[in-house]
Amino acid sequence: MPMTSKKLLDRKRRQRSVRKRVTGSDARPRLCVFRSAKHIYAQVISDERGVTLASASTLSGEAVGAEEAKGVEAARQVGRRIAELCEARRIKEVVFDRNGFLFHGRVKALAEAAREAGLSF
Repeated sequence: MPMTSKKLLDRKRRQRSVRKRVTGSDARPRLCVFRSAKHIYAQVISDERGVTLASASTLSGEAVGAEEAKGVEAARQVGRRIAELCEARRIKEVVFDRNGFLFHGRVKALAEAAREAGLSF
């Protein structure tokens, strides 16, 4: 059996707790954030149909204009990019799913940038 850190187990517990209350519909899809050690990813998901409507990450070239952007600044750029993609698909309101991560640092920066760029949640 693989060793699992307490940190990962705590995040999974928070993730289950949040997902009980947060679901995305076609009218108001779910903005799901995943944060790894180097990158940050955001997806807009319709849970009714089970499809991803838009996605952006630090790995996609258009999301981060400058390759030297890291950390909080990269998360802000991903937040702005996901808001642009949602606007192009006429999505104005989403439900924010922090995916068990604490609302702090890069996750918070992504959320604030998406709000500033026009998404409401």
